[in-house]
Amino acid sequence: MKLGVVDFLDERFDVRRATREFVNHPVPDHVNWLYCFGGITFLCFLIQALTGVLLAFYYQPTMESAYTSVLHIMDDIPFGVLIRSLHAWTANIMIIMVVFHMLRVFFHGAYRPPRELNWLTGVILFFITITFGFSGYLLPMNQLSYWATKVGTEISGAIPFVGQYVQAFLLGGEKIGDATLTRFYTIHVVILPITISALLALHFLMVRKQGIADPL
Repeated sequence: MKLGVVDFLDERFDVRRATREFVNHPVPDHVNWLYCFGGITFLCFLIQALTGVLLAFYYQPTMESAYTSVLHIMDDIPFGVLIRSLHAWTANIMIIMVVFHMLRVFFHGAYRPPRELNWLTGVILFFITITFGFSGYLLPMNQLSYWATKVGTEISGAIPFVGQYVQAFLLGGEKIGDATLTRFYTIHVVILPITISALLALHFLMVRKQGIADPL
C-alpha cells in the first residue's frame, strides 16, 4: 500500500495525534486581546529571521562595502526596499511588543510561582531583543549608526570593573573598524539567533506545560 507523506510521518512520529492535541487545546475564558502581545512578538521575530536571511545574501560586513551594499539592496535588488524596510520597522515593533508583553505579565502577576522561571527566561529574551537592535544598528554603517554605536560602546565602557573589557571586546580594537563590524555582524546573525531560538523553545514549552495564568 502506497503511503502519503503524512502517513509516512505519522507512522514514525505520531504527528496526527500531536496535531489534534495542539489544535484542540482549550483556551481559557479569561484570555483577551492583551494576551496577543507575546504572539505578535514571535511573529515579528519570524519576519526578522526571514528578511534577515534575504538581506544576508547581499550584505557585505566591511567598513568599505557595508554602506554601498545596503544601497545596492535598496536600489538594485527587486523588492530590496520592501525587505530592508520590513526588517528595520519590524525590529522596532518587536521591541515595543515585548515591552507590552512584559507589562501585561507583570500587572497580571503571571510571574508568581510556578511561573517564575518562565518570567526569568522572558526577561533574558527581552535583553536579547534589545541586543539584537543594538548590534543591527551598526550594520548599515552610515553616520547615524556609526555615532550611535560609538556612544553605545562608550556607555558599556563605563560599567564598573569590567567596562573596559566589554568595550574592548565589542570594538575589537581602539576604535570602530572592520573588527567591530565583524563582531557585531557575528553577534547579530549567529550568536543571538541561536540563543533566542533555544530560549523561545523553552519559553513556549513552559507556557504549554503550565498553562496561561489567570490574572485573578
